[in-house]
Amino acid sequence: MSFLSLRVSSSCSAHRPLALLYSLQPHGGPLCRRSLATKHQPAAAATPAHAQDKKGQSSRGGKPAVHSKSFVQNMFRGLVEPEQTFPYPKVLNEDQLETLRMLVPPTEKFMEEVNDPLANDANESVSEEVVQGLREMGGFGLQVPEDLGGVGLTNTQYGRVTEIVGANDLGVGIFMGAHQSIGFKGILIAGDDAQKQKYLPRVATGEDFAAFALTEPASGSDASSIKTRAELSPDGKNYILNGSKIWISNGGIAEIFTVFAKTPVKDAETGTSTDKVTAFIVERKFGGVSHGAPEKKMGIKCSNTAEVYFENTPVPVENVLGGEGKGFKVAMQILNNGRFGMGAALSGTQRAVIKKAVEHATQRTQFGSRIDTYGAIQEKLARMAMTHYACESMAYMVSGTMDRGYDDYQLEAAISKIFASEAAWFVTDEAIQVLGGMGYMRDPGLEKVMRDLRIFRIFEGTNDILRLFVALTGIQYAGGHLKELQNAVKDPISNFGVVLGEVTKRGRTAIGFGAGNLLSDKVHANLSEPAGNVCKATEAFGGAIEKLLIKHGKNIINEQFLLKRIADASIDIYAMSCVLSRCSMSLNEGLSSAHHEELMTKTYCNEAYDRVLRNLNALKNPTELSNFKSMAEISKGMCESGQAVQGNPLGV
Repeated sequence: MSFLSLRVSSSCSAHRPLALLYSLQPHGGPLCRRSLATKHQPAAAATPAHAQDKKGQSSRGGKPAVHSKSFVQNMFRGLVEPEQTFPYPKVLNEDQLETLRMLVPPTEKFMEEVNDPLANDANESVSEEVVQGLREMGGFGLQVPEDLGGVGLTNTQYGRVTEIVGANDLGVGIFMGAHQSIGFKGILIAGDDAQKQKYLPRVATGEDFAAFALTEPASGSDASSIKTRAELSPDGKNYILNGSKIWISNGGIAEIFTVFAKTPVKDAETGTSTDKVTAFIVERKFGGVSHGAPEKKMGIKCSNTAEVYFENTPVPVENVLGGEGKGFKVAMQILNNGRFGMGAALSGTQRAVIKKAVEHATQRTQFGSRIDTYGAIQEKLARMAMTHYACESMAYMVSGTMDRGYDDYQLEAAISKIFASEAAWFVTDEAIQVLGGMGYMRDPGLEKVMRDLRIFRIFEGTNDILRLFVALTGIQYAGGHLKELQNAVKDPISNFGVVLGEVTKRGRTAIGFGAGNLLSDKVHANLSEPAGNVCKATEAFGGAIEKLLIKHGKNIINEQFLLKRIADASIDIYAMSCVLSRCSMSLNEGLSSAHHEELMTKTYCNEAYDRVLRNLNALKNPTELSNFKSMAEISKGMCESGQAVQGNPLGV
């Protein structure tokens, strides 16, 4: 993990959403449009991503609407697509479970007995003893294949290990994650065989550390504005790299960097050159690589964060990663692939924090009774538990989706990152409140957790930008299908299937009949009512999206007040589906915790459903819309004056 380019620079910029579309494109073209969902689809395990249906073309020409099994993508069309979400993924075979049984206890013991979070924080570094211990445990190459010196964990296994680290020390988690979750992840998922053979054994053993270098002083959320350049040398053997990167995690200790730079790319047909972003594997020993002093940060102090400079650094042409001009694609692959780990790590953080809060609540007596018997504390603990349950359910849902071979999980991963970073902040804040004055002190460790957590809503895509990403990507997917319908209506005979499907759906809605509870056979019978609410919420959500598309068209990109409410509603609906799926599994298997999980699931879903309806209502409520306009004016006034506009009420 690192302080990436996807951070909010200014909410006062009118053109920021347009820059967002270009900076967040996963494939270098328009944001991906996805597919039609139906109730009856084969099980996910039998339909890997590469076998997903890509058909659905209108005879009137134009690109067909792309089809997807993504739950969130289809939500934007008002359709429930259960394939990736129900049943809850069980992706580990017995050998993989046994590997975890061997890894989890010693990892927990090491983090609890050898690592000292408070000492790391005070010293602003990870002790050599801990670093060497992680090397010996294989902690720096958890997902590198075994034949290349790594442990070879799946995404789900990796998530379980990072959960342990997140429960103990988020600073160490960033140190490890900056190295493998994004530092050399590009080599792992986009490198050629020669690049993998050369670099992965070195980084897997911790012989060399890696870093991800994208962010620059002038490029925050708008990653397309990077200034670092790489020009091909006259002999054609090297790219000459010049520029600087800021806030790079592991920047001062890394020997291997994944660096993004502008390069002139010639069009084969026209012969004209255009600057495009290219990803490079850069070694410090190439020369011309230096770094600044470690940054002084609020939290995650033991992780090294520094500015990195490249001055006439020669990079062999064979070190281009993913192809010339394909840097955006590589960056998005890395970020999408790595975000699931944050959800797992922060689930571990929440579990550890909850334990401290419960221990205090059950041991603290005030006014003659233990404080856990008071309603105010009970509500806090319950909300902490429900939030953690949703976060954990979502994290392993995403990793399970990835491990089953689907590659269309970018929105689910983004939602998981948003939810986890905000959930961990909420749970830790409430835990400090439960502990009272003791929670504010250094020794319990919660104040350190709070400081460490603040960065998670900023890096690997700020939550503000990711909300726009979720909303705009989903809207564009829905818009692709709406356009397909518009084309199909022009020739209804040739496109009878497309037209009939839409007419049937719209006709049922018009006479007051929704699609019904399409999840009734996917969830445990005890959860039928909240499952029905997921279906109703999804249908209402899709209808709201269509109305916004018709009303605003392409200008929806500028309606950020509306886009935030859309994103928040989609996050709640996806969270509901994750807890319902997991709780159904627990009930079906008769787990001892099943009744407790059922209580949490029903309560969480009730409140989430209400939030969805409130957010959808805000999209059309005159008072809310008027308030949005007023807030824009308030912000404008502040930006023009450079401060709070009003003076002190005392006049002095």
